[in-house]
Amino acid sequence: LLQLLGALDRPSSGHIFYEGEDIYSLNESQLSAFRCKSIGFVFQASNLLPEFSAEENVALSAMIAGSSKREAGEKARKLLGQVGLSQRLSHRPGKLSGGEAQRVAIARSLVNEPSLVLTDEPTGNLDTKTGEEIMSLIFSLNQKNGHTFVIVTHNLGLTKNLSRVLTLKDGGFVESGNDVLL
Repeated sequence: LLQLLGALDRPSSGHIFYEGEDIYSLNESQLSAFRCKSIGFVFQASNLLPEFSAEENVALSAMIAGSSKREAGEKARKLLGQVGLSQRLSHRPGKLSGGEAQRVAIARSLVNEPSLVLTDEPTGNLDTKTGEEIMSLIFSLNQKNGHTFVIVTHNLGLTKNLSRVLTLKDGGFVESGNDVLL
């Protein structure tokens, strides 16, 4: 499902519209540009490049999207500050804890200011306390910056503060009612 929402796979039938446009009517180059600018991705494993620092891992995504090295560095430092990692900018992934690496991945997903961030088990590799901290961070970023997060998780306890929860059941979605106002 995230592969389809993220424009990584094409549906066998039907259409997916984003802001009124059928994204699968785009050619591969347009689709790549759409993903780069409109969608952020956070995976269960942080998928950071081990040879780059936290700052470089975040800045690289901005440079791919067309930011200058200076501008990308500024964006990376700002976002890493927002996720509480100002003191870890120069650290490579091997020197970061699991929670820190996941916060770098979240910063990377936001560097191009996407309106949609897709997360696949963003707390799956973390202990309970760190997982709750990551979910709190996601909720805070949603409130502060207005990013929409789609969070796939098997841990329904992590969804308690989310405004809308859809459960995949028998091949369809069932909505549960969280009474949280955003």
